[in-house]
Amino acid sequence: MTNSGAPSPVNTAAVAVRLLLAAASVAGVITQLVIAVRSDFGLVNFFSYFTTLGNIFASVVFVVGAVRILRGIPSTPTWETVRGASVVYMAFVGIVFNTLLRDADLGDLTPWVNVVHHMLMPLVVVLDWLLLPPRHRVALRTALSWVAVPVVYTAYSVVRGAIVGFYCYPFFNPGAVGGYGGVALYCVVLLIAFVALALVVRAIGNALHRRASAATATA
Repeated sequence: MTNSGAPSPVNTAAVAVRLLLAAASVAGVITQLVIAVRSDFGLVNFFSYFTTLGNIFASVVFVVGAVRILRGIPSTPTWETVRGASVVYMAFVGIVFNTLLRDADLGDLTPWVNVVHHMLMPLVVVLDWLLLPPRHRVALRTALSWVAVPVVYTAYSVVRGAIVGFYCYPFFNPGAVGGYGGVALYCVVLLIAFVALALVVRAIGNALHRRASAATATA
């Protein structure tokens, strides 16, 4: 279905911001990928960072979202599920980096890429959810399904790290956190925090959805 009218100023701004940030995020991924290839860092290592995966996913969601707005494609529960996942993942990236990893050695990470990937993208993805809230109620099982990715990612990072000796983040490295007991504690705390974040994102989205529906009904 297409929209015969001109896009609203809010939608026009949303399209512009989404495309601009997606371009910046992808440019950052490409920049770091080139550095990784030149330094023989390893493609698997490069794509094992949750930040990298989260930014790629958020960029795709932003581009698809912009296209949907331009074509007047109505929202669906499935689309809101995808959007919500992106919000939770990027919010988690921003929170973890700015609390646990702020003073960590960033290696060859370019400063502007660091700002875009760890600060700007998480902030704008969350603002996008707040300013253009979901048009369908987000079910509890949907919010809990968002946790599947970090659970799989955590298992992958710990197991692969033990095999190849490479850890994307220090809290996955038993040598940095006092053994596997420390790793387990960090993983449990982070996953609990992720569940809490998913529930908060769901609650905020549903509250904004109810308010928007009430305003539409009384208009």
